[in-house]
Amino acid sequence: MTSSGMALTFLVLLGLIVLVGPGVLGTANRLDRLHVRTDAAWAALDAALARRAVVTRAVAVLCDAPELRDAADRAERATRPDREAAENELSGVLEDLDRSALAPELAAELSDAEQRVVLARRVHNDAVRDTLALRRWRLVRWLRLAGTAPTPAYFEIAEPLEDLPTRRVSARVVLADPAGRVLLFEGFDPARPDELFWFTVGGGVEHAEDLRAAALREAFEETGLELAPDDLVGPVWKRRAVFSFDGLSYAAEEWFFVCRRDAADVDTSRFNEVERHTIRGHRWWSVEELRATDDTVYPVQLAEILPEALAGWDGVTRSVR
Repeated sequence: MTSSGMALTFLVLLGLIVLVGPGVLGTANRLDRLHVRTDAAWAALDAALARRAVVTRAVAVLCDAPELRDAADRAERATRPDREAAENELSGVLEDLDRSALAPELAAELSDAEQRVVLARRVHNDAVRDTLALRRWRLVRWLRLAGTAPTPAYFEIAEPLEDLPTRRVSARVVLADPAGRVLLFEGFDPARPDELFWFTVGGGVEHAEDLRAAALREAFEETGLELAPDDLVGPVWKRRAVFSFDGLSYAAEEWFFVCRRDAADVDTSRFNEVERHTIRGHRWWSVEELRATDDTVYPVQLAEILPEALAGWDGVTRSVR
């Protein structure tokens, strides 16, 4: 390359830096602020959960309720990966508490502690949503502007309602192609349309329907694939979760089967009204993509546990998150 050509190339690169540089710097600063905001929101949520545990133990002493005290202790000692399950367990125990027997001051303090958890969780999840949205920008991914900051995650804990959560048993299918890619749908809660998440094929078990039959029916309704009972391996996993959807609270029990099939065209024409309204799309995910994504995926351990499930099932149904 001639000296004039090199000079021209240098000027072009310099011009690009001048034009793009401020935007990149601004995006990096904004992302840094969002990470700080998310960390602060988690600290506030952690404090609210800790206060709820303290008040719960006080209630347990006065009511002579060791199961309440034990649930509070488990929630407070739980590690971050296990925190959701432990806190939801505590919420379930509190739902069964007869509050009419409490002193008015203590009942009010417990209610206040619970409402502070609700508010702190909403603030935290709002911060996570905004951070994940920016981290998904191509520019942010290409230039690795997130650096080594860990990917924030939503904290799903059911909000206290007047009624107990509705029990919901689901049969789900981990549908994988020969390359080990798994089919996931992307959807949202109508009450929180900005919080997107990915999930496996499957749905609720109908009355008098067994798990395998429900899994076959759901696979056909959601993908158009007519699977045979022997195509399903498992159930390989079991997942319990308490969550809210469209303003209602559910205590979910999900059973997962594995099925290997060619990556055929997915036919979603049989979606019901709720699915048509809340599912935005679908795609096949590799394990590497699952490990690298900032998107929310359920089960949250999918990238970790999928390879073993695809390698072969040992007959043991394992609990997952």
